[in-house]
Amino acid sequence: MTTDLMEKIVSLCKRRGFVFPGSEIYGGLAGTYDYGPLGVVLKENVERLWLRMFRDERDDMYGVDAAILMNPKVWEASGHVAGFSDPLVECEDCKKRFRADHLGAPADSSWACPECGHGPMPLKVRPFNMMFKTHAGATENETAIVYLRPETAGGIFTNFKNVVDSLHPKLPFGIAQIGKAFRNEIAPRDFIFRLRELEQMEVEYFVGPSEWELAFEEWRKIMHLFAEAVGLPSGSIHELEVPDAERAHYSKRTIDFEFEYPFGRKELWGLAYRTDFDLSAHSGASNTELAYLDEETKEKYIPHVIEPSLGVDRTILAILASAYHEDDMGGETRTYLALAPRIAPVKAMVSPLLKNKPELVAKAREVRAELRKVHPAIAWDDNGNIGKRYRRQDEIGTPFCVTIDFDTLGEKPELKDTVTLRHRDTGEQERLTVPEVADRIRSAIQ
Repeated sequence: MTTDLMEKIVSLCKRRGFVFPGSEIYGGLAGTYDYGPLGVVLKENVERLWLRMFRDERDDMYGVDAAILMNPKVWEASGHVAGFSDPLVECEDCKKRFRADHLGAPADSSWACPECGHGPMPLKVRPFNMMFKTHAGATENETAIVYLRPETAGGIFTNFKNVVDSLHPKLPFGIAQIGKAFRNEIAPRDFIFRLRELEQMEVEYFVGPSEWELAFEEWRKIMHLFAEAVGLPSGSIHELEVPDAERAHYSKRTIDFEFEYPFGRKELWGLAYRTDFDLSAHSGASNTELAYLDEETKEKYIPHVIEPSLGVDRTILAILASAYHEDDMGGETRTYLALAPRIAPVKAMVSPLLKNKPELVAKAREVRAELRKVHPAIAWDDNGNIGKRYRRQDEIGTPFCVTIDFDTLGEKPELKDTVTLRHRDTGEQERLTVPEVADRIRSAIQ
């Protein structure tokens, strides 16, 4: 894959309504993007699948939706106020700022500005805290400072006691959440890969201190199953055991799940063993007991935590990069997204062969109504010739196209009430009854 592929993906996303630059009519805002009509459905489909696999199909999982704004003491206790920083350097000439670890320059060396070319300059690195600050209330002083949360995990840990007290779960159990996080990235880049406003799908799975290795392995397998479910090829996912010196301050073991993006192999998801760091830190800082009492053994202890953390935006980009294909069909180049049907924004398109024939249109409307009983995301398209309709649907990843023609109406008696089902990836067509088409769609999106 090349950067040319990245440009094609960005162009397709804008052209077909998946992802738009944020605040575009005002020149944009770095590190922000808006999901368009098709992109928001793709994102919701990915999130629904995650909820199903990580929360809803399990008996040991509970959900929360914690507030974005939290008491700032939460982030002091977690270590984010003191240590959530990136290495910052600033060009002496143009004053642009960059992450030192992205320059490719070794420590204690010199560097040249990638923006204006000024250099060499000494590599003067200083920490830059990435949390966004704002003020809560009418006064704007130090006592009113709050932060936009840099991760969703904080709201899970501060709700641990609430979940235990209200639902009395038995260890091991987990708390799951999908939500926004905010990071004042020095140099947001690579489309929706590195953002200042991002979305996370996270689980904090609480276990006994001696049980963490089994739970870690279980969640590692589940993450691979999720990759398969959203259509990421197994060969494109690589596990990286993060060395001691590079792990977060709370982690005793971390695996980065890396993906072959068009711009290189980069982190997609993370799986961390956070020990009892978080609950112990919040217990001490808040003077609140966060220990767990085992009713059977009467043993009381601070649970340890396994955290599978998946970025929504990076997942969407990985899906788009995997799904983007070009081939030759009918003597011309065709672009299509080979999206897994279960996450495709549109499951099928229904079309009358000719839009100026009322009898075809009426039958096509009838067929669409039947197929929407299987899934509501059944599109209608009667604009242009049938070939152009197919190409449009291919480009947005629609798995099936259903065409109603005169044979459907009985021009050939043996084909009456059958339709043409076209398959996106191959372009192959077959003649089926409407119930048979419904079964094909139903089985594909499960």
